[in-house]
Amino acid sequence: MHITLRQLEVFTEVLKCGSTTQASSALSLSQSAVSAALSDLETQLSVRLFDRVGKRLVVNEHGRLLYPKAMALLEQAGEIEHLFQSEAGALRIAASSTIGNYILPKMIAGYRRDFPAVPLELNVGNSRDVINAVADFRVDLGLIEGPCHMPDLLTQTWQQDELVVFAAPDHPLLQAPVTLDALAQAPWILREAGSGTREVVEHILLSHLSHFDLVMELGNSEAIKHAVRYGIGISCLSRRVIEEQLQTGVLVEVPVPLPRLNRALYLIHHRQKHMSKALERFLSYCS
Repeated sequence: MHITLRQLEVFTEVLKCGSTTQASSALSLSQSAVSAALSDLETQLSVRLFDRVGKRLVVNEHGRLLYPKAMALLEQAGEIEHLFQSEAGALRIAASSTIGNYILPKMIAGYRRDFPAVPLELNVGNSRDVINAVADFRVDLGLIEGPCHMPDLLTQTWQQDELVVFAAPDHPLLQAPVTLDALAQAPWILREAGSGTREVVEHILLSHLSHFDLVMELGNSEAIKHAVRYGIGISCLSRRVIEEQLQTGVLVEVPVPLPRLNRALYLIHHRQKHMSKALERFLSYCS
């Protein structure tokens, strides 16, 4: 068997693009060269890697099995090419919004001071977006605020975080001792479905209420802070997100009759993902 890296590169690009035409453009090869490389690989493996549906190539179970191993080999080959370049190794990181906006910037700044020439791409979305990106090998590492339920991904507890219920200083809820019933009657503004914060808030806080009045869902924490500030409702976010507003009195913490609302933050990566030296080095800055 003489599988080549070029054949594996062609295979992974065809899988991403869905056709030999688009893959040939991405790889700067002729379509005939791409088709030949893919055909040779399938011949050597004695299996079809794609189902032909009209003009589209749809990856089948054999292709899905090969893909993570092919990606790992290609990444290791890339490391070999840059083995003697002291600052080699581009990184692709995805983080959910609280982590990406409020925790990672300081860590990335430290990393960039020591390795200024290393390309680093950070994508910020909700936890569902991050999990999908890691599962699809579009990023090397994910950092999320809620649990990950995908069996192909390895999950590691990273840090602890505290959630805080908060309101505008003149909100009626604060005019009397706060009870669970009062929290159930209050208007709530929450992160969108798919957010790690939303999942955790529903589990550790809202599950204790007989019901809750959801008046608005918003896709980022900044929008929620402004909506709460202007009295639209109350919410629950990481203390890190609203720390400055709590200090200035623009927002106030609502004392809830429950234990401290703590949650874990997680690192995730694919089980078959090759852990490069650059990635291991970045992780040392995240401790």
